[in-house]
Amino acid sequence: MTIVAGILLFIAALLGAPLFVVLAAFALMMFVQSGTDIVVLAEEQYKLATNPHLITIPLFTFAGFLMAHSKAGDRLVRASRAILGWLPGGLAIVVIATCAFFTTFTGASGVTIVALGGLLLPMMVRENYPEKFGLGLITGSGSIGLLFPPSLPIILYGIVAMVSIDDLFLAGIFPGMLMMGVLALYSMFVARKHEVERTRFEFKEALLAIREAGWELLVPAVVLVSIYGGFVTIGEASAIAALYVLIVEVFIKKDIILRPDSEDDRPDLPMIIRESMVMVGAILLILGVALGLTNYLVQEEVPMKILALIQEHVQSKFTFLLLLTVFLLIVGCLMDIFSAIVVVVPLITPIAASYGIHPVHLGIIFLANLEIGYITPPVGMNLFISSLAFDKPVVELYKLALPFLGLLLIALLIITYWEGLSLFLIQ
Repeated sequence: MTIVAGILLFIAALLGAPLFVVLAAFALMMFVQSGTDIVVLAEEQYKLATNPHLITIPLFTFAGFLMAHSKAGDRLVRASRAILGWLPGGLAIVVIATCAFFTTFTGASGVTIVALGGLLLPMMVRENYPEKFGLGLITGSGSIGLLFPPSLPIILYGIVAMVSIDDLFLAGIFPGMLMMGVLALYSMFVARKHEVERTRFEFKEALLAIREAGWELLVPAVVLVSIYGGFVTIGEASAIAALYVLIVEVFIKKDIILRPDSEDDRPDLPMIIRESMVMVGAILLILGVALGLTNYLVQEEVPMKILALIQEHVQSKFTFLLLLTVFLLIVGCLMDIFSAIVVVVPLITPIAASYGIHPVHLGIIFLANLEIGYITPPVGMNLFISSLAFDKPVVELYKLALPFLGLLLIALLIITYWEGLSLFLIQ
């Protein structure tokens, strides 16, 4: 009977049943089959509801959606171009930096591609960059930024793995800069090859652009200074960030109106609240039911059994990390990052600990892998989003994204095997 129910659930998942429904049904089925009292599921939900970091998810998500629906992207592109445009490959570096900034706050790379792609690609083509390079760069950079604070996946990972979110914020800075750096170097090479002209640096334009985008540029500083200055907790910092962005985009920049108006085409606040909270609701639903499933797996000692099997065949830490990388890349291209965190993290953390992998370093490895999974064929999410956004066949996007995938994989191996890169700021 259990096997039949399992097959039916698998078929339901293939037919598009929501992930939280499949996970909840599977958890309930396993608890009933094992004879365990399902009251533990309620206990897990209570633990989740009382987690002090839970409030950061809706608040940072709301701040990210406010920026995505405003004209912050235009202002940030102008500022980045004024500051970095004089470099070889300056505009391409602007693309990387702007995508990283946006993805840090939206947490969902698809939002970055949709919000900025239509602005950035025409600019690159006008400046003599090959269109194929521009498409590949925007697709590859769409998830760059997930390792920088206050990235929502970092917060969720910290909650699920019970690792210090403060430490994860610091640990992701250098690995995130490395991933941006390899893409920037490649962009400089392409710019030289195609003799792309640099933008002349003009102090007056740089000053005006920075002044125009100054309010948005201060958002990371507001978050980091308030947390690491010891003034507030992460939860309080998320509230400050949400209020700050709300005031900037609604009352100072006036890109967003307070209520719907048929005569005004600006996005309205109720619509943004609704969209952002739908995403938050989806994350919390998945998180809640996945924790119930995790409880069952822990009770049945599934991680320990997997660990025993792995240790029987894999002796070295080096080999384990390589296998982990392959596994997480597959997970990253098959699942969205939020589902992957709540489903996979509880399984791999005890196994990684047995090989002496630092829990914070494991978090950076995990998130870096899933970040790259967004552009990993055949089903990386960014590939399909770019295909729709730019009206190109997805198979063409596979080919265009390959150079960027290769470069990011090199960076990933450095991040994976150089533990000090992640732990430098927290040791």
